[in-house]
Amino acid sequence: MTAGSPAAGDDDEGGIRSALGGLTTRGRSFLAAGVAAALCAVVLGQSDLLRVGLLLAVLPLLCVAVLYRTRHRVAGSRLLLPSRVPAGSEARVHLRLDNVSRLPTGLLMLQDHVPYLLGPRPRFVLDRVEPGGRREVSYRVRSDLRGRYPLGPLQLRLNDPFGMCELTRSFSAADTLTVIPRTEPLPPVSLPGDATGYGDGRQRTLALAGDDDVIPRTYRHGDDLRRVHWRSTARYGELMVRREEQPQRPRCTVLLDTRRAAYRGAGPDSAFEWAVSGRRPPWCTCWSGASRSSC
Repeated sequence: MTAGSPAAGDDDEGGIRSALGGLTTRGRSFLAAGVAAALCAVVLGQSDLLRVGLLLAVLPLLCVAVLYRTRHRVAGSRLLLPSRVPAGSEARVHLRLDNVSRLPTGLLMLQDHVPYLLGPRPRFVLDRVEPGGRREVSYRVRSDLRGRYPLGPLQLRLNDPFGMCELTRSFSAADTLTVIPRTEPLPPVSLPGDATGYGDGRQRTLALAGDDDVIPRTYRHGDDLRRVHWRSTARYGELMVRREEQPQRPRCTVLLDTRRAAYRGAGPDSAFEWAVSGRRPPWCTCWSGASRSSC
């Protein structure tokens, strides 16, 4: 389980200038109308028109100031459960938004960046969040292709109630979803015991007829002195012991050619992905104990 920590940093720079750049068409229209009305009021000497112009110009600027302050008083976090899934399985991403300000927020749009292989980009619209309030949403991700997929950064878009300004904040917290090859169930096989010379069920190869058939070997530290073969010791001039068992551990090493030219196709049903997961390809009529020409 991997939890995303809240991001304290903000990737938007420029201060008030970037905040003024978030004015919507309505906000720019109100600001332009207010400035024009104020200039006309000064030229014509109309104080009432000047008040109207100032009101029109100050309203979008006030919305910018409130949103600019609110943007830095909202914390976001992500929780990925689980962070490691087999191919074809789903993982759930939980997003949490906390309002640590003393003022309520306006309409919020939450968006998380995910690779296109995991599905569409999730977007959530949240109503106003009260001071000290919290909102939690979740979505699912799924991939049929193994790999490591980054999740994030989390992006928050804030709007004021009048629609004058729209600001965006990106959090630096990110997580990684690891998709591993799916596990294939094996058919039940009856095993009488472990391999020769290994474990409790080991088999020992004993001499068939007397001491002449015993294959001796050089004494090693830790060998039982009762297994010393004195006839071979006298013959070779060094301490020899009877080799009464063959500690063999059958092992198998599978080597895969990772060059692109070695396989055809791409995606979850490609030949290389079938080889990695150890599954029987659909175009193969056999799996084990068959000749190479039939598969």
